[in-house]
Amino acid sequence: MKIGELPKAAGCKTLTIRFYKCKSLLGTAERTGSNYRIYATKDLERLLFIRNCRSLGLTLQEVERLVELRDNPSINCSDVNAFLDKHLVEVENQMKALQDLQEQLKGLRSRCAVPGASSECGVLTALANETHIQAQREIAY
Repeated sequence: MKIGELPKAAGCKTLTIRFYKCKSLLGTAERTGSNYRIYATKDLERLLFIRNCRSLGLTLQEVERLVELRDNPSINCSDVNAFLDKHLVEVENQMKALQDLQEQLKGLRSRCAVPGASSECGVLTALANETHIQAQREIAY
């Protein structure tokens, strides 16, 4: 398939393919006599693998390692579990930070039960006066 067909098949943009090629995650495509890039089914499978990894939030370095493991089936796959374990901890930390943010937002929202003049708005007053709100968010992230 041509470079214009590959992103359609993979559900991405041509720029994404070029980016992954630049990062050496995708190999060099074959060329036709008229110098068009032609990609094989294996290229599509690799691109889908990369996109699946990225959709899980894995870093490019982690994706590179997973691609390496996939390309070399005799290598021990303990890194796969290590990446996932590390990523699970990161996701749990993000979830905790989002829950903390949710509680802060609920607390702010409760300061303005009856909307009125903005000069009397408890939310605006709190946002103007409570410097600890930003400090708490910086600690959480």
